[in-house]
Amino acid sequence: MPTRQLFLRGLAAFAGLVAATLPAAAERVTVTDIIGRKVEVEAPVSKIILGEGRQIYFVGALDKEEPFKRVVGWRDDLGKADPETFRAYETRYPQIAKLPVFGGMKEGAFDIEQAISLKPDVLFLNIEAKVASDEAKLVEKLAAVGIPVVYVDFREKPFEHTEPSMRLIGKLFGKEQIAEDFIKYRADQIKVVTDRLANTKDLKRPLVMVERAGGFSDDCCMSFGNENFGKMVDFAGGRNLATPLIPGTFGTINAERIVADNPDVVIVTGNNWDAYVPGGAWVGLGYGADMTEARRKLANLMKRPAFTQTAAVKNGNVHGIWHQFYNSPYQFVAIQQIAKWLHPELFRDVDPDATMRVLHERFLPLPYEPGLWVSLGAGK
Repeated sequence: MPTRQLFLRGLAAFAGLVAATLPAAAERVTVTDIIGRKVEVEAPVSKIILGEGRQIYFVGALDKEEPFKRVVGWRDDLGKADPETFRAYETRYPQIAKLPVFGGMKEGAFDIEQAISLKPDVLFLNIEAKVASDEAKLVEKLAAVGIPVVYVDFREKPFEHTEPSMRLIGKLFGKEQIAEDFIKYRADQIKVVTDRLANTKDLKRPLVMVERAGGFSDDCCMSFGNENFGKMVDFAGGRNLATPLIPGTFGTINAERIVADNPDVVIVTGNNWDAYVPGGAWVGLGYGADMTEARRKLANLMKRPAFTQTAAVKNGNVHGIWHQFYNSPYQFVAIQQIAKWLHPELFRDVDPDATMRVLHERFLPLPYEPGLWVSLGAGK
């Protein structure tokens, strides 16, 4: 073979080898976000701004090895709303202490000029920020400098929006297969509960009162309608007390109604909110939480007039669960735990702790630490 042909063949082989080792070139893709907007984005994205710090819950599930490699800025809420998770990430990835931070859209504290200066490929916003972002004309201002905004949702309608949110983020990250693997794991773990309930004859569904962020304030009582934790109760084989009373996802029930309805089970969502309500009555659940202290505070909450005479308190069917299940793609673990509380014999062999551990081992950058649920009553 002539020398020139050998040279050209070798050059082509070398070029192919280089191409195979390089990351895929960005291309313009169109995604439909959770509010139905068609958005063009250069993908896979390499620079993102998180409109909420807790969006690291989904980023970590897709970028397990380097969860902050794309993040050039984020809202300042994670360290306040979920300090245990923030500390765990900061210990493992100390560089996050230097990330630019933003205030919230709803508070009018989002710095648009700072966002533009970071030159992100995309800004992720939760749908609850839409009204405020519309008022600030955020989408239009960022579009004028070539920065797209994509809305996602794991909070307002998580059972409708979690899968499409994960799929569109997976597409933008170039991690479609990981997104599909996560979605399948989530669906399979929900089916562990729903299939068994569907095959149970004469299922008795206990009446459940879910108190949202109990002890965060002196008021009684925030709860959930037929979404979020309200729907988790339904998936787990219960009847959510607030479903006929709260038309949307979130709302309030007065103490007299709780007394009159006399729930069989009470579940309080809890978290470490010391940054917002120092030393408050809230139940401090989260990674590595102090279970003795959480149980003590949960018991104190049940001394309020709305609960003290309920069947749930009298029978020891009172539980606390990590509040951030309401705002992350991990709700399926909460469904398993609630199912065990509502139907302990039926789900005796189901281990939500093991489910959470597998979630971390397969998808998340952090090691699993218990502390996400607590119960009152003997043997709980």
